[in-house]
Amino acid sequence: MKTVKNRVAAITGAGSGIGRATAVLLARNGCNVALSDVNEQGLAETAELCRAQGVKVDAARVDVAKREGVHDWADAVARNLGAVHVVVNNAGVALGATIEDTKYEDFEWLMNINFWGVVYGTKAFLPHLRAAGEGHIVNVSSVFGLIGVPTQAAYNSAKFAVKGFTEALRQELEVEGVPIGVTCVHPGGIKTNIARNARMTYRKGWTDERSSSDFEKSFATTPEKAASDILAAILKNRRRQLIGGDAVLIDLMQRMLPTLYQRILVAGAKRRRRKLLESTA
Repeated sequence: MKTVKNRVAAITGAGSGIGRATAVLLARNGCNVALSDVNEQGLAETAELCRAQGVKVDAARVDVAKREGVHDWADAVARNLGAVHVVVNNAGVALGATIEDTKYEDFEWLMNINFWGVVYGTKAFLPHLRAAGEGHIVNVSSVFGLIGVPTQAAYNSAKFAVKGFTEALRQELEVEGVPIGVTCVHPGGIKTNIARNARMTYRKGWTDERSSSDFEKSFATTPEKAASDILAAILKNRRRQLIGGDAVLIDLMQRMLPTLYQRILVAGAKRRRRKLLESTA
């Protein structure tokens, strides 16, 4: 796609963060937008911001973990806005706990949103992109889709899965010669609410509320910068988009030190664990 003007984009998780910033930026560039989120208040606020740009806006509460609901939404978007050209599968949640402490229900909750939500969004909208004759699918993974991290096994699992799913999809469409681009996005630390709203198990010696807050404060990239990078990835048909200097460094570390990086993370985690144990002794 060379332009998003007068096209239609569907964005999940549009009620805040990267989803909201991407929706507003697309609208500012003349793109009509279909927005979804489970947060109805945030969704309504994003819809107003997009309408202020003078484009058509369709907003609906959608739980991306529900396959039938996502498919119904995709059909409704095509019906209400006439076509669909861009899909941004962005909705996501976070979970922090060791594998031993992670409840099966929490693991399934995260996978249903972060992985299956991407699968449902892709499969539901792909026929509409084909019908439009051009399009682009953006699936949001993470830097945690590049490296494994202690207490992030569930999140790692989903984001690694998104990466593999997205890369396979891109190749399949290229083999067929279908004019639909696919980008896998790997954000680093973005100033959003995802960490603040995460489900956390504060096991002694692993993490606590203070360390989680400190982790969030280290996030350096704004949602607006992330949105700008995503739009550039669409227009330049990039296979992959790293977002943030930390994402570039993490990617480089993983490629240069594919197993040694784990030792580095273990050493850092041990130091933090020791300090936590000392502070609660």
